[in-house]
Amino acid sequence: MGWLWWVGGALTLGILEMLSLDLVLVMFAGGALAGGLAYALGAPVAVQILVAAVTSIVLLVALRPWLLRHLKGRVDLPETNAAALVGRPATVVSTVDGTTGRVKLVGEVWTARTADGGSLPPGTAVTVTKIDGATAVVSPAVATAPGDTAAPGVAPA
Repeated sequence: MGWLWWVGGALTLGILEMLSLDLVLVMFAGGALAGGLAYALGAPVAVQILVAAVTSIVLLVALRPWLLRHLKGRVDLPETNAAALVGRPATVVSTVDGTTGRVKLVGEVWTARTADGGSLPPGTAVTVTKIDGATAVVSPAVATAPGDTAAPGVAPA
């Protein structure tokens, strides 16, 4: 009957994986299933836990990177967090040069610097080329054609 705890844990981790989509909890679920198999084979509790832990680590180190690499090759995964800001338009709030400045980006004020070391006055439209820590690296925005409402670097809907 103890194997049911292992399987229940694996199912719980599998459900939580569906919410997170990180391919981490599913590796722990695989470890839990291995622990349940160890129980079914009559292993003592310490061995069951060891089997579950070792299996989880092996799956995390060996299988997860391979799965992520193949998943990214098949499915276009959207960028999130700071990486999603690259290519977005911003407006200079205080003069931006090669070392310091501030821009308004997606409704928030960010520290910024120019990619080429030049100076940009307040009110200048810029495009984020890179996020370096908590600093947006910007370049002057490229003029768009009349009627083009898409932000530079962002595909139209």
